Amino acid sequence: MSSEAPLRLVSIGGGTGLSALLQGLKRYAVTGTAPADAPRVDITAVVTVSDDGGSSGRLRREFDVLPPGDIRNCMVALSEDEALLSRLFQYRFAGGRGLKGHSFGNLFLMAMTHIMGDFPEAVKASSDVLNIAGRIFPATAANVVLEAVLEDGTRVAGETRISRSRSRIRTVRLVPRRARPLAATLAAIKEADLITFGPGSLFTSVIPNLLVEGIPGAIRRSPAVKAYFCNLMWQPGETTNFRASDHVRAIHRHARGPLLDYVVVNTTAILPDLRKKYARQQAHPVENDLPEIARMGLQVIAEPLVQQGEKVRHDPGLLAAVAIELARAGRRRRLDPPADRPALRVLRG
Repeated sequence: MSSEAPLRLVSIGGGTGLSALLQGLKRYAVTGTAPADAPRVDITAVVTVSDDGGSSGRLRREFDVLPPGDIRNCMVALSEDEALLSRLFQYRFAGGRGLKGHSFGNLFLMAMTHIMGDFPEAVKASSDVLNIAGRIFPATAANVVLEAVLEDGTRVAGETRISRSRSRIRTVRLVPRRARPLAATLAAIKEADLITFGPGSLFTSVIPNLLVEGIPGAIRRSPAVKAYFCNLMWQPGETTNFRASDHVRAIHRHARGPLLDYVVVNTTAILPDLRKKYARQQAHPVENDLPEIARMGLQVIAEPLVQQGEKVRHDPGLLAAVAIELARAGRRRRLDPPADRPALRVLRG
């Protein structure tokens, strides 16, 4: 492997946060629109498959397929033709008996699963149709249910019920517990320069991937840089009062030991009107307790990362720029492994 070969990125998560990162990375793909002198990347997304709500949940129950929603969003984020095909895959039926509420992309993936006889193969074939700039793998091909133990000892089964809970989450697990990853996922992790986690719902989008047997061990063995893109706001109930370090502790606890090298946090102040809007939903910005993260032995990248509109979201381009720099550091580590990790480093925009 040479320093000129495309950087290898594995992005782990689910929901809109992972899609934002992938959308930003897409322009750096071999067929992307980044300047000719910009680094090129090989993108692999590993996506949670525990969703049981909305269109995905209905398809799981009626057709016994894995939930396609998060996979569909990642496919759209990486698709070359955003103007038409991605709009088609995101099209949601407003009416029709049995169709109302379903997205075309979810139905397409369900149909492909029945044609191919295998969900991962259906994802691969659908990705070819969209000509996406990367590869997408479900975290597991097993039909799993997410179960949470809340602070009061109550057990809650199902991602939808967990995300609606207003009691703090103690732990989550998969049922059945011995879900296995795809061999291709483990191979991508082994060869990665950078492995990212998030942004996205901590307990229902990021951590479920780490509950798949073999994935945490593969990540630890990989020489890649491992970075967590911390969420911008609390998720009511799920991460109420969580600081950035609390997110890290939850990841390490569920991965059964330290996993991360870097934590990426936002430095942009949330606009007052948006703060008030979120406060009415018992959500506030995540506190960046950087000294505590440093005491945990992790490095911090603090950058302006927010895209502020009707909602507070990560800016895809800014996320990707940080990921590219970290991937370069990972490539240097692979080519010339350091004797010791460098000291805390805070980047400014």
